[in-house]
Amino acid sequence: MRRTKEDAEKTRCAILAAAELLFLEQGVAHTSLEQVARRAGVTRGAIYWHFQNKAHLFHEMLNQVRLPLEPLAEQLEAADGLTSLQMLRDLCVEAMAHLAQDAQRRRIFTILLRRCEFTEELREAEERHEAFINQFIALCEQQFAQAAVQPLLQPGISPRLAARTLHALIVGLFSDWLRDPNLFDPQLDTPAMVDSCFRGLLRSWQ
Repeated sequence: MRRTKEDAEKTRCAILAAAELLFLEQGVAHTSLEQVARRAGVTRGAIYWHFQNKAHLFHEMLNQVRLPLEPLAEQLEAADGLTSLQMLRDLCVEAMAHLAQDAQRRRIFTILLRRCEFTEELREAEERHEAFINQFIALCEQQFAQAAVQPLLQPGISPRLAARTLHALIVGLFSDWLRDPNLFDPQLDTPAMVDSCFRGLLRSWQ
């Protein structure tokens, strides 16, 4: 039984790896499950054994590099005030560093940001992706909404606006660097850019 489970997991990983390379080469909309099966060296039936459809396959590929939101939420809840915001700041800096250091992460985010058209076939994946984004923004908003933090927000900046600004910064940094890695150094320049964003949101930021 253990051998069967190991083989099934190897097949699943092979399918994900094949889909990742094809999505990167051709774009998600122009890649069929038949092509994924051939690249992975499996049957289409094997794909449907592990994944409901292409949207589910795409979603599971993204999950390999997404932030685990529940553990992050627990960490932030254990902190308070500016400490939790410092953790969010460090998270942004680390996210760019990981993007630069991890080849698979670069491939998958390139697919998401530059090789993906959310067609009707991918509607389910699009909805799940939007739900993930909204959960992350809500998590950030909770940190900016803390009683100790709200008085520090710049005039006209609500916790929700602050959360959306932070999310826009992360997406913008990812998208720009993947488009042209010469625009900035993801490890040397990111801390200054992230801190300037926090200074724009807060009256006091070290």
